[in-house]
Amino acid sequence: MASSRSVDPAELRAVITAISPWLSGSGPEPARPELAAAVRLSLRTLASDAPGKSVEVRVPPFAAVQCVEGLRHTRGTPPNVVETDPRTWLELATGLLGWADAVESGRVTASGTRADLTHWLPLVRL
Repeated sequence: MASSRSVDPAELRAVITAISPWLSGSGPEPARPELAAAVRLSLRTLASDAPGKSVEVRVPPFAAVQCVEGLRHTRGTPPNVVETDPRTWLELATGLLGWADAVESGRVTASGTRADLTHWLPLVRL
């Protein structure tokens, strides 16, 4: 049975497709609700694909999820944190940007031994 937090792949593809011109540099910035939907659905997809509570992925101001199997984090600052802006996250989620390039260029901060999302990205291809 699907949980109330599961993501319909067609819904994810639709919200990503709606913002894809912006991601590719050929369209205007999407409206805040469209951008928020794309970030939230893609993060929920990551949490579904990589269940667990050892890594916290933050994409302010829209959402944060816990994912990846391992020791569960319960209080304070998690030992494994990934943080980035919405555009960078969506570029990673769609395969327009590679994980190593994003970390090396400083577009993603990743701390902790489990804070490498290479295995789970991209979530959807444009």
